[in-house]
Amino acid sequence: MADPVSVASPRDSGSIDRDGVEISYAVYGDGPTTLLLMPTWTIVHSRIWKGQLGYLARHFRVVVFDGRGNGASARPHGAAAYRDDEYAADAAAVLEATSTPRAIVVGLSWGVTWALHLAASHPDRVAGIVGIGASGNIRVERPARAGIGWEAPSDAGAGWSMYNREFWLTGGFDAFVDFFFARMFAEPHSTKQIEDAVEWAHETTPEIVADATAGMHGYLGVPVVPLEQVCGAVQCAVLLIHGTEDEISPPAVSERIAALTGGDVVLLQGSGHGPLARDPVRVNHLIREFVDRITAPAPVRRTTTWTRAARRRRKVLYLSSPIGLGHARRDLAIARELRMRHPDVEISWLAQHPVTAVLEQAGEIVHPASAFLANESTHIEHEAGEHDLHAFQAIRRMDELLVHNFMVFDDVVREEDFDLVIGDEAWDVDHHLHENPELKRFAFAWMTDFVGWLPMPDGGSREAALTADYNAEMIEQRARFRHVRDRSIFVGSPDDVVPYSFGPGLPLIRAWVEENFDFAGYVTGFDPAEVADRDRLRDELGYARGERLCVVAVGGSGVGEPLLRRVLDAVPLALRAASDLRFVVVAGPRIDPRSLPRRRGSTVRGHVPDLHRHLAVADLAVVQGGLTTCMELTASRTPFLYVPLRHHFEQNFHVRHRLERYRAGDLLPYEEAADPDALAEAIIAGLGRETTLFRPVETDGAARAAAMIAELL
Repeated sequence: MADPVSVASPRDSGSIDRDGVEISYAVYGDGPTTLLLMPTWTIVHSRIWKGQLGYLARHFRVVVFDGRGNGASARPHGAAAYRDDEYAADAAAVLEATSTPRAIVVGLSWGVTWALHLAASHPDRVAGIVGIGASGNIRVERPARAGIGWEAPSDAGAGWSMYNREFWLTGGFDAFVDFFFARMFAEPHSTKQIEDAVEWAHETTPEIVADATAGMHGYLGVPVVPLEQVCGAVQCAVLLIHGTEDEISPPAVSERIAALTGGDVVLLQGSGHGPLARDPVRVNHLIREFVDRITAPAPVRRTTTWTRAARRRRKVLYLSSPIGLGHARRDLAIARELRMRHPDVEISWLAQHPVTAVLEQAGEIVHPASAFLANESTHIEHEAGEHDLHAFQAIRRMDELLVHNFMVFDDVVREEDFDLVIGDEAWDVDHHLHENPELKRFAFAWMTDFVGWLPMPDGGSREAALTADYNAEMIEQRARFRHVRDRSIFVGSPDDVVPYSFGPGLPLIRAWVEENFDFAGYVTGFDPAEVADRDRLRDELGYARGERLCVVAVGGSGVGEPLLRRVLDAVPLALRAASDLRFVVVAGPRIDPRSLPRRRGSTVRGHVPDLHRHLAVADLAVVQGGLTTCMELTASRTPFLYVPLRHHFEQNFHVRHRLERYRAGDLLPYEEAADPDALAEAIIAGLGRETTLFRPVETDGAARAAAMIAELL
C-alpha cells in the first residue's frame, strides 16, 4: 500500500481474507497508542489520509486499510457486501490481524458510521472515536440533497440528481465524480484536492460504487440499522469535527451524533466536507489533542525551568531549501553576516540531505528534528524524466510532503522558544502559516529568488488556469495576513523579476513584488575577488595552468544524470577538435559517480565542496539552468552553457530572464545537447568565450539580507 512518494513507510503490511473478501492493511509507527484510520465511501481509498499519516505515525502507532471496493482490497459485487456491519467487521478483523487489542478510531464521512458500528459491537476494542464530516443513516434535515431519487432517470440533469445508479451505469459516472468532489472541496483554491479524489475514484468502477452506495443507504432492499440505535450502544469518548460549509453532509449530523453519544463537536467555520485534506494542520492538531486527552497518564510530580525573556539567548531556526545546494551556500553567508551583527545568536538549522551535509561540514547545528523531515529531493528525482522536470506539477504533487514537513516544524517551534524563523523558500512553512496564522509565535523572515508560478506553453489552458489559481491564493494570503511575514526578501533586484502577469485579472509580477518585498541583491555566498587570480587558484586545485578545462555540474539533486551522460558521450568528439581539453564531471551528492561511464580525457567526481572555485578556473562550464550555479559562473566571469530542464518553469523563465539581464551564459536546449555532435560543437565554440560584457554581480547581498533580518532580533 506504500506510495513511491509517501512520507512514511509501513512497519508491516498484509491482507486478510474475511468471508472471501481480501482486505489490505498497513501499520505505521510504533507509539504506545494505536489509531485506526477507517475507510470512507468506496469512491476513494486510504490515500485520503495522506495529510495525516506521516504526522500521526511520528507520535502513534497507526493502522490503515483500504475499504472493500477500492485501493488494494477486493471488489465484491452486490449491495449486500457493502452493508455497514460488513465494514465494521472488516475493521475488527484488521485489528485482530495487526495484534491491536484497543485503538482510537478515526473516520471520515460514512467512515464515522462504521467507526460507531465498530464501537457498538466491540466496545472493548475502541477507546475513542474522532469523526470528521460525519455522514450516515440518521434523521436530520439535508436541504442541499432534498428530493434525491436513487432510481431517478439517467437524463435527470445536473447537480444531485446525478446521484443515482442508472445514471452512473449509463455513462454519467465521470460527470458525477467531477460534480461530487467539487462539492466536497468547495473551498477556493482546492484544485489539487479535487484532482486527487477524481483520480482515486477512477481506480474503482461505477458498478462497485453503485453497489456500495446501495449497501450504505439501504437501497435495493438491503436492511440498514438506524444510526440512532447504534449511537445508543457507544460507550467511548467521541469527538466530531465538521465544516460549517459542508455541502455533502450537514453539521447537524455531527451535532446529532454528539447528542446521542455524549461527544464533543468542533465546527470549522468556512470548511467543507474534506477538512482533513483542505485544512490538514488543524485536523491533525485536533486528532492529537483528543488522543492525548483521553490517554493522559496520571499527573506526576516534576520540576521545570522557565527563563525570563530578557535572560534568554537569541535563538534562530533557519530553514534552507533542500532542492539542490545553492540555497545552502547563500544561507551560510547570510548566517555569518547575522552573527556579525548579533554575536550571541544561536542558529539551528531544520534541513534535509544534501543540505545537511554542507551544514555539518561548515560546523553548523543541524536540529535533531531534521531526521523526521520527508526528503523533497527524493520526490523531485521521482518526478523527473530525461532532463525533464515539470517543476510546477512536481511541487503540486509534493503536497503530502509539505504538510508532513510543516508538522515537523510546528512540533519544533511548539516545544522550543525561537525569537526568529528564517525561511529560504520553505514553501511548506510559508503556506501553512498563512493558512493557520494563529500558529505564528516568532518573527518570520521569508526569502526567495523568484515569485510567480508560470505555465509551460504545452500545458494549455488547464495549466494556465492552475498556475493563476496558485498565484491568486498567494496574493490573497498576503493581502489578508501581512503580519505572518515580518520581512519578505527578494534575493535580487527589481530588474531580476520577470515582466509577466500572475494570470488573467491578476497584477503584473514585478509591480506586485516591488510592493511586497525588500530587495537584497543577489547573494553568491562568496566574494568574486577571492577567485580572481585564476593561476593561483588552479595551482591550489591541482589543475595545470596551460590546459583547457571544462567543468560539468548539475547541482545537488539526482535530476541531472541524463545531462552528465550526454556530455560524456560528447567528450570523444570534443577531444578531436581540442586534444588539450580536460573535462571534470561533477556528479554531486545524490548521483553515484560509479554509475557514469568513463571517457578518456574526463574525470568523474562526486560531491565537490567549494565547487564555485573549480567553476571559476574553467575555460567553460556546462550546467543545468539552476540559478545558483549560473550566477556563480556569472560572478566569476566564466563562460558557460546552460541547459534548462524541460518543463521547469523557473529555469526556463525566471532564471533565463535574469541571465539575459546579466548578459551571461549561452542557452542550449536539451534537444541540441542530446545530440553528441551538436553538443561537442557547442562546447568547442564556447571555450574561452568573451565574458567582459557580463554585468557584475552584487557582492553585498548577504550583508544586505542579514541587515534586514537582524532588525527582527
